[in-house]
Amino acid sequence: MAGHTPWRQVRAGRFTPEQIEELDRQVEAGILAMELHELRRARDISQEQLAERLGTRQPNVSKLERRKDVRLSTLRAAIEAMGGELRIIAHFPDADYEIDQFERAAEAAD
Repeated sequence: MAGHTPWRQVRAGRFTPEQIEELDRQVEAGILAMELHELRRARDISQEQLAERLGTRQPNVSKLERRKDVRLSTLRAAIEAMGGELRIIAHFPDADYEIDQFERAAEAAD
């Protein structure tokens, strides 16, 4: 199983022994994939709380969580409002590379 595993698949429990072994590796590495609303819930943050931290209204958070195409700056703001840090990783079979040009651009804008 290459890449990340969506959290809804983990909850559904439809895995072969090999997939479970890969999931265990992903969990140990802390890279289990989930959607933004699942992440917010996992962090025990309501839409209202996130909206307040972002300086917006709850309906805007709801719209953000449903979008399939989100700007990196918007996603970064949401992750930081939850107390996290957004990192962009390019994964290859032989190595992982953190892409930091977006972080540098955000720092330059500040």
